[in-house]
Amino acid sequence: PQVALPKRQEKEKATPRGPDLGTEVPLLKSWGTEMTRGREGQTRKPMATKPVLAQGKAVTTAKTASPERQDVLLTTVGAVPMKGQREVTTAAILPKEKTAQATPPILPKENHTTQKARRQELKAANFKAEPQWDFEEKYSLEEGGLQTTCTDSVKVKASKSPWLRNLFLPNLTLFLDSSRFNQREWERLEHFAPPFGFMELNHSLVQKVVTRFPPVHQQQLLLARLPPGSSRCTTCAVVGNGGILNNSHVGQEIDRHDYVFRLSGALIKGYEQDVGTRTSFYGFTAFSVTQSLLALGKRGFQSVPVGKDIHYLHFLEGTRDYEWLEALLLNQTVKTKTLYWFKYGRPQEAFQKAFRLDRYLLLHPDFLRYMKNRFLRSKTLNGVHWRIYRPTTGALLLLTALHLCDQVSAYGFITEGHERFSDHYYDKSWKKLIFYINHDFKLERDVWKRLHDEGIIRLYQRPEIAGAKN
Repeated sequence: PQVALPKRQEKEKATPRGPDLGTEVPLLKSWGTEMTRGREGQTRKPMATKPVLAQGKAVTTAKTASPERQDVLLTTVGAVPMKGQREVTTAAILPKEKTAQATPPILPKENHTTQKARRQELKAANFKAEPQWDFEEKYSLEEGGLQTTCTDSVKVKASKSPWLRNLFLPNLTLFLDSSRFNQREWERLEHFAPPFGFMELNHSLVQKVVTRFPPVHQQQLLLARLPPGSSRCTTCAVVGNGGILNNSHVGQEIDRHDYVFRLSGALIKGYEQDVGTRTSFYGFTAFSVTQSLLALGKRGFQSVPVGKDIHYLHFLEGTRDYEWLEALLLNQTVKTKTLYWFKYGRPQEAFQKAFRLDRYLLLHPDFLRYMKNRFLRSKTLNGVHWRIYRPTTGALLLLTALHLCDQVSAYGFITEGHERFSDHYYDKSWKKLIFYINHDFKLERDVWKRLHDEGIIRLYQRPEIAGAKN
């Protein structure tokens, strides 16, 4: 039955945590700035593979409740129920006389008054919980993309899993680039708050940045590197920054994988025996990389990992990421107030001349929304703090690897018994992992454990040693 969720007591701290660093950061109004519109993206020649929109799971049509309550009962889509839980219909509270609308139709060019009215509607402040649209589960898919021939691939296992076979999309568009940005896509994605869409972002800024990136012709980057007809399985290690890695001695094991994914404050110097030395992909947000450089610069993390074969995965959280990226592309200083403490005058300095557009990838908002909807849908989204929730950068990186690799091993991620370990493997003194409301660590812990138990990933865990505390 459709029922409205009762008001719940928040046990977590409302102050959001700095991504993967254990710091507290203020709520920034600049996460959503006034949106301005620009001209429609230019028509380009069709690519070998083209994105198409396809419906995922069916979404129940929204029903308006009684006028006295003015709330709308909406189905929570893509939830991942844990053991002992059941899927229920939750309530998203919407402003008076507003309901989730159908996919935006192709309409004549809007006049200034109509544009202004629509901008006012699509503001996060208008919603008391995350709005659910009937096109929530429509994602950009890659048509004619490469398919794995590895019989032991994550994709093969997911297709056979009762849990994952209706959740996992192996042909999803992973990356945002100039060929996947146009006016129609803007109008669709502005219904979703960043990082899951473009709500309240500046159209001109987003267009200026995204159209600089060349098309990614094959979303399955790692499959494209294999010889034609090869049935070889690509192996990947995703290395988080959790304290569980301290004195783990798994460095050589990590380096034996075909590809190694790292993120944020990926401090290697002095910790080689625990975390390895190789880096193939480096994932980050503008905040996580700048804060890591500030916090760990004196410890040896003075630039992002650099190397001729390293690819960079940028998870775009909001306005500050696009402003930081604009400065990176133009090799200018960061002028935004949201990163006023960034000591590097120009973002390119953090790359030590290793910045190249063909190795710098923007994760598509559809892909991030898919991860949130189908794997990491937190209860926080049902309340007033919905706007600040997002999966951790580590979670986004691990799920990205799950869609690129055949076999995935995860190191340094939250596990059962995490209380025994310090927050990070590089902490000089023991620090407790604090749960902040902008992330859902318990949900991530449960999902990683379930993926491990079903044989989808291999999660590094450590047995408890009596009297030991990392």
